[in-house]
Amino acid sequence: MAQVELILLQRVEKLGQMGDLVKVKPGYARNFLLPQKRAIRANKANLERFETERAQLEAQNIKRREEAERLAERVGGLTVVIIRQAGESGSLYGSVSVRDIADAATASGLTINRTQVILTHPIKSLGLTKVKVVLHPEVLIDVTANVARSAEEAEKQARGEAIGLAAEEAEAALEPSPVFGLDDQPDVD
Repeated sequence: MAQVELILLQRVEKLGQMGDLVKVKPGYARNFLLPQKRAIRANKANLERFETERAQLEAQNIKRREEAERLAERVGGLTVVIIRQAGESGSLYGSVSVRDIADAATASGLTINRTQVILTHPIKSLGLTKVKVVLHPEVLIDVTANVARSAEEAEKQARGEAIGLAAEEAEAALEPSPVFGLDDQPDVD
């Protein structure tokens, strides 16, 4: 299948940096890179236009990256609490999606949309989960999603205490087990 040649307008992960001439499959170009304004077609007119605007585009990119880096320093180590219903074993009735994390982060003071949240796998159990947020193509931050049944449970998880069945098992392990005395020997036949 024929490849399409494009000029990248910003850094695209696993593809290239701003200004690179790349060849990609037509579907990737048509459905993602071109509509998202991350690239333009590499024809003679666009090459000339890009070269004349290159300095301006690079300056804008540097400015946006610096703003993202300042924001990353300010909100580094952000933890968002997400309250969900869950069973006794700690498994959720449903899952936590990128939209839920983006809404919780916005409520916590970090205004992001769901396309900026990178979730490698859906969150289907209670606990603390690290999630990546893309503030700029070159700036990523880690946000901790604290999924719990209640606000009190979220506070316990944040302190590192076990909850649910794990907490009950830990308490059972701390209780003294019955000790057999000399008179209380079990009958062995």
